Amino acid sequence: MATGGGASGAAGSRRADLPAGMEGRGEEAPEEPEVSEPSEEEEEEEEEDEGSGVRVTPALLKATTGEFSLESILLLRLRGRGIAHLGCLADCSNLEWLDLSGNAIAGLAPLAALRALAVLNLAANRVASVEPLRGCRSLRQLNLAGNRLRSLRQLRCLQGLRHLESLRLRDPRGGLANPLCAAPAYRAALAAMLPGLKAIDGQRVAGRGSELFRLCRELDAALDGEGAPAAAAVAPAEPPQPWVRAGFWEARPARRSAVLEEATRQLGQALRECRELGRRADDSIAQAQRALGRRQHGDFGF
Repeated sequence: MATGGGASGAAGSRRADLPAGMEGRGEEAPEEPEVSEPSEEEEEEEEEDEGSGVRVTPALLKATTGEFSLESILLLRLRGRGIAHLGCLADCSNLEWLDLSGNAIAGLAPLAALRALAVLNLAANRVASVEPLRGCRSLRQLNLAGNRLRSLRQLRCLQGLRHLESLRLRDPRGGLANPLCAAPAYRAALAAMLPGLKAIDGQRVAGRGSELFRLCRELDAALDGEGAPAAAAVAPAEPPQPWVRAGFWEARPARRSAVLEEATRQLGQALRECRELGRRADDSIAQAQRALGRRQHGDFGF
């Protein structure tokens, strides 16, 4: 019995050493990368645990942001700090914008608690698994250019992020990419897997922007194909027409109104009464002045 067990174990080991195309049916070949990926992720996690690097601490966060409480931090930029461990970043529960680009980050576990995070930049790091991002329900923009993602299967965890609109895996200007970007037509496969995306690698794939780009491209092609004959076939333009109807700018005659006429009559009567009162006041003042003048010149004898 021991011999049989040894033989079966040897056969199992020989079967494991066979190339993917020799294992049996052709459908089993694509599953080979699935087997190798967990070991690579485990190696990355081991490197993270054993490697050296800066750890995110409350003191670092408070010194960077000037906030006294970690829950008060809404925007955080930690670009190029040599960070390898995210540490207490999970305590920033209200964080909405986070830039961790240019570090040495491999494990993203603390990010799973950031429910309000909308913008995340992880460019130029050592990320080989984005599984913790499944918890970032509010994520809209994600930059993963320059990491160690080898297969689109590693991005299936993002399918539950309904608000995700922009995903970057490659940045030609910065010379950043992931190993999976070497696969042909990976953008089309990514768009099919994540139909909610509106932009991949900075290029729009959905929305009115892409429709406008398509229409402009078709128009350019039509103009290049038809050339001068198309221009000659255009009908002459019609003479310009006024944008208002005739007589729009002419002054309209004043409209008679009984209310307006009565108000005018009453105003005129009030003015006449005011003038009469003014005349009477002037007479009273003159009489008083004359009386005072006579009194000043008289002899009252004390």
